[in-house]
Amino acid sequence: MSMNESLSPLGKRRPSSPRIMPVTELTDELALIMGGGINAPDGTPLNIFGTIAHHPKLLKRFMNFAGLFLNKGLLPAREREIVILRVGWNCQSVYEFGQHTIIGQRVGLSMIEVEALTQDASQHPWSNRDVNLIAMSDELCADNCVSEATWKLLTSDWKQDELIELVMVAGTYRLVSGFLNTVGVELDADTPGWPK
Repeated sequence: MSMNESLSPLGKRRPSSPRIMPVTELTDELALIMGGGINAPDGTPLNIFGTIAHHPKLLKRFMNFAGLFLNKGLLPAREREIVILRVGWNCQSVYEFGQHTIIGQRVGLSMIEVEALTQDASQHPWSNRDVNLIAMSDELCADNCVSEATWKLLTSDWKQDELIELVMVAGTYRLVSGFLNTVGVELDADTPGWPK
């Protein structure tokens, strides 16, 4: 392991410092793109958006696409956050997990539930509906496909448009986790890391 790497809780190598620093000077275009509540508590853009801001066209489209899930999606926020947190854990993305620990608690997940998303699902008294979301997230991260058995269970709780969104949320946040890990996006101020 090099001096520029650290290990995640599951022993995965990750950059220990940013490979691409967030932009520090916002152009008028970037200020317009980032002008809607995507700032850290100190008012600076969140590091993820500051990093993607090196590519303004991509940032604009990413904000519209990923923002749909957080602001205008079909899924209940609690269930969406179970999927995102489990994907963040599976991908060993501390930034993703930390940001969505905050969001998850805001939408009704307890810290006990957040911590349980880092463990085998059988170690916590999840509802069957939650267990199915965790299984879906695990299977997509492991094999890029949800098994027939899990899919059948999901279809008993979710309509077709919701199923599409569930798979797209998991896939999108898997992509985001890979980006965050690869470029070494640092945690924002007041953002938690991994649970103890």
